[in-house]
Order: sequence, then structure tokens, then C-alpha cells
Amino acid sequence: MSAAFTEILECRYSDAEHSEAVIALLSAYIADEMGGGLPLTPQEKQRLIGGLSQHPTAMVLLAKTGGAFSGMLVAFENFSTFTAKPMVNIHDLIVLKPFRGKGVGRLLMSAAIQQAEAKGCSRITLEVRKDNAVAQNLYRDLGFAETSPEMYYWRKELKS
Repeated sequence: MSAAFTEILECRYSDAEHSEAVIALLSAYIADEMGGGLPLTPQEKQRLIGGLSQHPTAMVLLAKTGGAFSGMLVAFENFSTFTAKPMVNIHDLIVLKPFRGKGVGRLLMSAAIQQAEAKGCSRITLEVRKDNAVAQNLYRDLGFAETSPEMYYWRKELKS
């Protein structure tokens, strides 16, 4: 099935089908070789929808292809002190394996770019794994590029 049969929806957390799709898509993403994480615990699944729905700048877009949820983009609006304007950071881009290579990721990214432009954002940022050439090619094709000077993505895990 091609992306021609794909619609992009803003997540409605009160819609049980949307909430279930968010959990299922994120669980599939984590289980994927590019996700490399542990499955969500029941407690994390419960906190996920509440946390996203209460986050004031969350952007969650769902892709539905031929009636099935095929992908999701999760992003958060922030503020760039360098441009003194809002910006968007894409946190997750998920396309289920049967739908990859069919334009679903491009539709999700294009919808996020349109929303960021409509909000007057100065930039969109994202992280991509060094070994994820497919995603890198998509991002380059959409006008994303490595930063100059080159940046690193660092993190510190916190105990909670």
C-alpha cells in the first residue's frame, strides 16, 4: 500500500484508538533494531499517554494507511535563544516495517514541518543514529543537514 492511501492525524488522546496506537507504535519502535530499548513496562505505558497529553508543547502525529496505523511522529516545541523564536525538536519518527519505503515517514515529516512553519518556528532539530542511512537520506532530501561545527548528542541517565 502506498502513501497515497495515508492520512496524517493529530493525536486525540481522548480517542481510545489513538491512545492504543501511540502505545503500539512506540512499543514496536523500541523493539526494532534501531530502537534498541527494553519493552515499555505497564507503568510506562500508563504514564505515556498522560504525560504526552499534559505536555504543553507535544506534537504527536499519527499516520494511518488503508485503515491501519502505520507510523507516528513525536516532537516538542522549545525556544531557541540563538534566534529568539520557537523551535521544534523531533523526538521520534516511527514507521512500521510493512509500511517503510512507501512515503509514510516523508508525510509525517512534511506535516511536522508545516506545523512548525505555521507557528513561526525558526528551526527543526532531530537526532539520527549514525548507522541509520535510510533515515539520514530522508532527512537530507527534506533539507536537513549536519551542523557546522559538528555536534554530539550526549545524555545523562537520571535515577527516578
